[in-house]
Amino acid sequence: MAYELYLPDIGEGLAEADIVEWHVGVGDPIAANQAIVSVETAKAVVDIPSPRDGVILHRGAAEGTTLDVGSLLVVIGDKGERWAPAPPPGSTAPPGSISSLDDVATDRESPPAVAEPTPVKAVPLIRKLARDLGVDLATVTATGAKGQITRDDVYAQAAQHHESPQVVTPKKMSMTRRTIAANMVKSWTEIPHVTVWGPVDATALLAAVSATGVPLEVLLIEAVLTAMRQYPTVNALFDGDRVTRPDDINIGIAVDTEAGLMVPVVHAAQTLDREKCAAEVRRLVQGATHRSLTVDDFKGGTFTISNVGAVGGGYGTPIIPHGTVAVLSVGRATRDVIVRDDEIVIAPVFPMAMSFDHRVLDGAVSSKFFAAFCEAIHTFSP
Repeated sequence: MAYELYLPDIGEGLAEADIVEWHVGVGDPIAANQAIVSVETAKAVVDIPSPRDGVILHRGAAEGTTLDVGSLLVVIGDKGERWAPAPPPGSTAPPGSISSLDDVATDRESPPAVAEPTPVKAVPLIRKLARDLGVDLATVTATGAKGQITRDDVYAQAAQHHESPQVVTPKKMSMTRRTIAANMVKSWTEIPHVTVWGPVDATALLAAVSATGVPLEVLLIEAVLTAMRQYPTVNALFDGDRVTRPDDINIGIAVDTEAGLMVPVVHAAQTLDREKCAAEVRRLVQGATHRSLTVDDFKGGTFTISNVGAVGGGYGTPIIPHGTVAVLSVGRATRDVIVRDDEIVIAPVFPMAMSFDHRVLDGAVSSKFFAAFCEAIHTFSP
């Protein structure tokens, strides 16, 4: 008997997902736990596995379309089985039925099956390249193994497009980009941001990075933990009415990826030694870059660090992730003139900035926390 699989809520409060890539076509055999389709949620690209062995009888949407949670995703049945959707309520047509291929062939009342388009074989990075270049993957001739579209195939098609004038049409934003946009608007319009800035001597911290070989973010986390031990009220959650002060310090680290900004979370950072923290940061950065993290890796953040210096950034006004009360921005270290021990010296300097929610944190405690963090950076010892 055919099994109808509906798009599940694979994340907390997920409302919809984009169909990224079908791994099987109609008529293909499928094994239990084999990936059927890759879908893009607000946080990650997730493979939906098959709940049973069988044959794909129907696919609920084409690649690149958006499905609501609870919508029919795929129908799996036995070899030789056919499936048709039930008619809408009130229809006089007989309800959808499942029968053998022979029975369906002799039923003249059955509507003809609609042929589905041949699925396009391209990994997400190639799909993004095609979107950026305005290339329709359905028009690309694939030269890769097993019909996969390669980067050169996309560039070749793009070159043909440029040979003749074409009309530029708007492109739908990806699920990730739409979610980022919605979150930024929600945070900026609902949270009264106040930002403090300041330059910090980066000599000691950069020496520690060089001596230990750990990512810069690990030592920034250590400096945040030092400041939070003095001012724990900065580690807080706010829902507009109630303030929660969690026992764990869960630090989100902003990661720039081809799909957009990702903020995976180092959970219970205060319990990790440097080696474990470094391993977790590396795992999260690599997973965010390759879209291989789970939804849980993005949940529960209570404070965020944005190392904009990694992409050449300087001073800015970081936007607070909704639900938390503070975010820290660290810019690229540049050599500048500073006063150290009453002497004028040239040293690497971090441009630092911290935004805080003035509904929850007053300027005094926020400034004290920021000063404590900067002092921890200035006096850092490996």
